[in-house]
Amino acid sequence: MTDEFTYVADYEHQSGSLIPLLQETQKKFGYLPQAALHNIALHLGISLSRVYGVATFYSQFRFHPLGKYVIRVCQGTACHVNGGANIVQAIKDTIGIEEGETTPDGSVTLERVACLGCCSLAPVIMINDTIYGNLTPQKVRHLIHSLQEGEPHD
Repeated sequence: MTDEFTYVADYEHQSGSLIPLLQETQKKFGYLPQAALHNIALHLGISLSRVYGVATFYSQFRFHPLGKYVIRVCQGTACHVNGGANIVQAIKDTIGIEEGETTPDGSVTLERVACLGCCSLAPVIMINDTIYGNLTPQKVRHLIHSLQEGEPHD
């Protein structure tokens, strides 16, 4: 086991440790690297396919690193009826990726979420931990261009 995976030894050699180990791995790396999953399987004495089975079952786990900026597009009812589809399309057209993807330079990840809980501001997106509301396709393109220049701003 390489030094970067020594934390695995802190967990019992029981399959009940699998989810906490996956959570710790994602906390450490920001996603679940294949080498880490292999080490977890070896440590717990379970098959790699079982590790993948659990990791793919829960939506909290990722298999690829996130971009510097994570754009979460609300797909809740209020956002949907207020033009949310136009917002997500403007983002996809501007950065050239689909939902669930990260730009080749690792700068932006685009995710769809069920609801951001900001219905009075619909349609909304969240960039990292900041909510942007009352959006139009033009406003979203402006936000994306400001991301490309460094930091998002209104």
